[in-house]
Amino acid sequence: MAGEVVNLNRFRKRAAKEAAAKEADANRAKFGRSKPERAGEQQQRERAKALLDQHRLDDGEAS
Repeated sequence: MAGEVVNLNRFRKRAAKEAAAKEADANRAKFGRSKPERAGEQQQRERAKALLDQHRLDDGEAS
């Protein structure tokens, strides 16, 4: 009849830590790019925009 004694405070802390870990994993998947990756992507976008601008036939005036 005597069950296992459980420390409820320890259980709550463990549950909170696991929830925080799940949220951190989700945020890493959503926002997790390193600074060099972001900078490289920005440079690539700027190069592509410059290349398009170099191939423009007119000054952007619509006729």
